[in-house]
Amino acid sequence: MSWNPTQSPECPSAAGALETLIVPRARDIGGFDVRRALPSPKRQMVGPFIFFDQMGPAEFITDGGIDVRPHPHIGLGTVTYLYQGEFEHRDSIGTHQMIYPGEVNWMTAGRGVTHSERTSEETRATRNKLFGIQTWIALPEDKEDIAPDFEHHKEAALPVITDTGVTARLILGDAYGETSPVTMHSETFYADVVLAAGASFPLPDNHEDRGIYVTEGSIEVAGETFPAGRMMVFRPGDSISAKAGPQGARLMVLGGATMNEKRYIWWNFVSSSKDKIEEAKEAWMAADWENGPFQLPPGDDDEHIPITPEYARTTPKD
Repeated sequence: MSWNPTQSPECPSAAGALETLIVPRARDIGGFDVRRALPSPKRQMVGPFIFFDQMGPAEFITDGGIDVRPHPHIGLGTVTYLYQGEFEHRDSIGTHQMIYPGEVNWMTAGRGVTHSERTSEETRATRNKLFGIQTWIALPEDKEDIAPDFEHHKEAALPVITDTGVTARLILGDAYGETSPVTMHSETFYADVVLAAGASFPLPDNHEDRGIYVTEGSIEVAGETFPAGRMMVFRPGDSISAKAGPQGARLMVLGGATMNEKRYIWWNFVSSSKDKIEEAKEAWMAADWENGPFQLPPGDDDEHIPITPEYARTTPKD
């Protein structure tokens, strides 16, 4: 997925235990909706999370699917997590990896990487569904230029926390006495939480920045009810517990340490330096796949997402 400033979500006034309430705008990007919660006008990041997209739910007829053509990243890590469907991931470091529900793809862009995500030919042969979350995590300033890397972890490798009416799968970082096997470069937590009707789930108290995104059902927090498609960011230090509504709920809980350095975001680039973003922009537009800093993914190098001349004239906002 790519960032575009015209997709900024709304941030109504928050009250009570909330610091910020974010209501993503839905945008059709070719047969399915994307709801973007981060970045938002009042909250660029939650911990190191700087981009948060809900993809779908959507259903495709035969021959339908997703084609995110090769595109570049710098200064971030991408996290793909699916509830339904699949993606075929290819990247410029040679990775070719399918991802299915409950698994995690973690690609560290560092100084620069190119990747594509598509529905496989096998899946296109039948009616298929897609529903999931894609996020970007800003890398710490001293890690922004590390070599690109990729990790895939199966569902069984991720820790699961259970309680009465609660199942929580820890995707990234540490929380509730468990640690995900995914390599992190900063303090982080990220979990997929399923709640039965009326069940309660506390946010971890060992992280400064904490948020909840409701993907299904509804929850009640401190006497306020929040339906699906809402992100809540809470004040540091407050004890927060979410209680599922009468239909139950599915949540993504996320956060970590607040980043001390400012981050700029422009298209698919994240950096503490505007100059690095300009350099990446010029390199992608030059399309020198032989000698430039970006290469196209092996096996998916017939096309790429271009930067239009009009968009190229824009710059990262302060």
